[in-house]
Amino acid sequence: DMDIDLVILAGYELPLGVISAQFRKRIIGIYPSLIPAFEDCEGRPEQAALERGCTLTGATVYFADIDGRIGPIIAQKAVNILPDDTPDTLHKRILEEAEWKLLPRAVALFCQNKLEIHGDRVVIKA
Repeated sequence: DMDIDLVILAGYELPLGVISAQFRKRIIGIYPSLIPAFEDCEGRPEQAALERGCTLTGATVYFADIDGRIGPIIAQKAVNILPDDTPDTLHKRILEEAEWKLLPRAVALFCQNKLEIHGDRVVIKA
């Protein structure tokens, strides 16, 4: 009844649960890792990346799938992990260098009708 075109998940913990058909392909979220890395880890993905000794992490912006989980990937941006990083410093850098750039770009592309979903892939139209 509210004529909602887009739902944006920022800072929301997954999973959402089953999504109404009216919102399929209209829910965009962001996750602080390069999916599929640490997609199902318990706790913070930044902590998991540090514990595994990764040198690179980042963020992924995606469409939620029908089960409210991470679906087709819209875009990703990498962030280097520095030797002295803590979960908090890494989280802050992922926000500043990746999430705060990716999410507005994905929303703009959606609003310009430049995102098409083909199976499990997102194609960005020129």
